[in-house]
Amino acid sequence: MKHWAVLLLATMLAACAGLPALQPPDRLFNDALFAAPTERISADDVFAVSPEMKRYLATEIAAEQVSKDGQQALFDALYSRRQLRLEYESDMTRSAAQAFAARSGNCLSLVIMTAAFAREMDLGVRFQQVYVDETLGRSGDMYLSIGHVNVTLGNRYARGGSSHFEGESLTIDFLPPAEMRGVRTRVIGETTVVAMFMNNRAVEALAAGRLDDAYWWARAAIGQDPKFGSSYNTLGVVYQRHGNLAEADRALTYALARDPWSAPVMSNLVAVLKAQGRDAEAGEVAAKLARLEPNPPFAFFNRGVAAMRKGDYRTAKEMFAKEVEREPYYHEFHFWLGAAHVGLGEHEQARAEMTKALQFSNRPADRELYAAKLDRIKAARAQQ
Repeated sequence: MKHWAVLLLATMLAACAGLPALQPPDRLFNDALFAAPTERISADDVFAVSPEMKRYLATEIAAEQVSKDGQQALFDALYSRRQLRLEYESDMTRSAAQAFAARSGNCLSLVIMTAAFAREMDLGVRFQQVYVDETLGRSGDMYLSIGHVNVTLGNRYARGGSSHFEGESLTIDFLPPAEMRGVRTRVIGETTVVAMFMNNRAVEALAAGRLDDAYWWARAAIGQDPKFGSSYNTLGVVYQRHGNLAEADRALTYALARDPWSAPVMSNLVAVLKAQGRDAEAGEVAAKLARLEPNPPFAFFNRGVAAMRKGDYRTAKEMFAKEVEREPYYHEFHFWLGAAHVGLGEHEQARAEMTKALQFSNRPADRELYAAKLDRIKAARAQQ
């Protein structure tokens, strides 16, 4: 049975985030196992402002500032329909300059780009971890748990050597307002944001099979913020995929010691222990994981896929419906539920699910696939 690595993408913080910023032990790293990275890995690049961004600041944003305060001028210049019309796109995590050049990015990319502009305008910037239910995702044989951040902009003044906001502030978020009502937030520092960016890049490199790059990104993320627990999990999976089981064991054991209730770390550690022939220890961790998470992410989905392969569309429909119930905004669950409806000849229900899959997808390739499937369903329905 293929093992599914469980990784934390984008903005998820470990529960141990309040621990002291202890330096990770050097034994977690083994640079000699990996070739040099194929791309530049530098914290300096994350918020760097490109010449193109400076020109936009001097023209479009400056024009908005004639009649508005800085925060509103920046928001309108970047996100109003009359201006850039930046799009949310989850395919990769981009630096500020890359997001502006592409005119798109995931939530972390757009937060970073917004903050980079704000600092050029001498606005105060505050990053927040948003406590909403993590979004699920999948890339190859990796499950992803995707958290969320936003950014608040304000007029800044100095007091006692630190920066504070005065007057009105503006929070920019890329979730629908209805999902933001009543949510809790926690202020995080720039080093944590940079670590998130680097961990994302590590996960993306890992998904693409670029293990050397993934190692160096994960290592850099830990160096930026040793308290950011997701990076240790990513490092462990990199070692595992690279065939370095002893190193994977050390990284994941360290991650679990920092966050004893992390289901992703436990899941990955079980696989590493089994690969080492340590079945009894793997069983203990697996039992703890089962108590914590009796129906882990994608459990019903995998049962549904297995049922589809057997032609049991009714069971598949039931399983996919359960995943949709607990994760209503994940496009792939709607796609497969629609496919089960097709198998049962329920074309109207299939059309509705494929429409939702298309609506919730953030990757161009997925949107093309879902649009094509939707066209086929409509054509089949028209022939009835």
